[in-house]
Amino acid sequence: MSPPLVGLIGVLIFFVLIAFKVPIAFSMLIVGFSGFAYLRTPNAAFSMVSSELFSTFSSNSLGVIPMFVWMGFIAYYAGIGSCLYNFSYRMIGHRPGGLAISTQIACAVFGAICGSNSATAATMGAIALPEMRKYKYDDSLSTASVAAAGALGVLIPPSVIFIVYGVATEQPIGKLFIAGIIPGLLLMSLYMITIYILVKRNPSLALAGEKSNWNERIGALKGGLFEVLLTFSISLGFLFKGWISPTEAGAIGAGIILFITLIRRRLSWEGFKNSLKDTTRTTAMIMLMVAGAIVFGRFIAISRLPFEMASWASELVLPSFLIVGIILLIYMVLGCFIDALALILLTIPIFYPVVVGTLNYDPIWFGVIIVMVVAMGVITPPVGMNVFIIKGVAKDIPLETIYKGVWPFLIAIIVCLTILIAFPQLVTFLPNLITY
Repeated sequence: MSPPLVGLIGVLIFFVLIAFKVPIAFSMLIVGFSGFAYLRTPNAAFSMVSSELFSTFSSNSLGVIPMFVWMGFIAYYAGIGSCLYNFSYRMIGHRPGGLAISTQIACAVFGAICGSNSATAATMGAIALPEMRKYKYDDSLSTASVAAAGALGVLIPPSVIFIVYGVATEQPIGKLFIAGIIPGLLLMSLYMITIYILVKRNPSLALAGEKSNWNERIGALKGGLFEVLLTFSISLGFLFKGWISPTEAGAIGAGIILFITLIRRRLSWEGFKNSLKDTTRTTAMIMLMVAGAIVFGRFIAISRLPFEMASWASELVLPSFLIVGIILLIYMVLGCFIDALALILLTIPIFYPVVVGTLNYDPIWFGVIIVMVVAMGVITPPVGMNVFIIKGVAKDIPLETIYKGVWPFLIAIIVCLTILIAFPQLVTFLPNLITY
């Protein structure tokens, strides 16, 4: 068999393993090692695995992951998410659909210190859903709005997915972080507009909450926004300036938020221990996926499958934006079945050389676009990780009810993608200001 055919068969075997519920990281390791051994020799496969994993995990690049993950878990166990939601609710909770709209703001701000869509959805789901039920919000609207807002956690910096994309493609993580700001705020705004339109068309979906006075609003402002703004401005501000590395930014951010939460007595000893445990588990999961992706990527590279695809794409009599559109459609379909992080690690060796090398698209722009596309997967059936998280929070609400409410938010994501594809400067403007 020709190497490209072996590569294609390897990808198909990977999906078969996934169908049999083999963990994604192990599926990539099995296929990558076996395929490399077939195309070369078993000894060469063993040598490749040992050298590639050692060189990757001994570098400083992946050291950024546990720092930003820990920062998010400290915020989670310190109850900062609750404070942020209270602030958002006090400001606009009295408006039509105000509770659902305030959830979007709270998720965006919480994403600025969390970097995880699942943690954002879980935190805000536990806080916002009881409040929306109190004011008799439609179950479909309330649950879907929280599930969709969780995706903001992977766009608003810091983002674990941006970190992994940057490591996999050797792109500056600082530029990826700052590139996600405008798209994240744009998507948040489109979510808010979507909720406003839905409630205007059908006021019974959401009753207005109680109006707060300015003393209550100022009091809520002091609750958790201070920690977020201070952490964001110092750690990411220094990173964007080029004064510190991403790993140092994560360490500084975790240190700041840990110090503030301890001084304010918001983080208990039990919460501190749980934050370390969850950080260890999450980091180990990510590292194992990265290991599998490295081995799988080396197999795909020697199979020459990406080069054949690049050659095929260059020979198509289609505009480059249509080819990118086809690739994004593939991402959308795969995102319905595969976790966002795993999907990016799986497909980068295949599509990145085509889009960036052959079609000459900006790698930072492509990173933001595919992160947004795979973020759709967290609310689309049949997997929809955020939907299952919200289902776990609201156990009495049927899964079908949640999925019914996500479609307007999927349309909002598609509109956001269309805008970013038509105006790529919205993504590249801020990163181009960074000179390092």
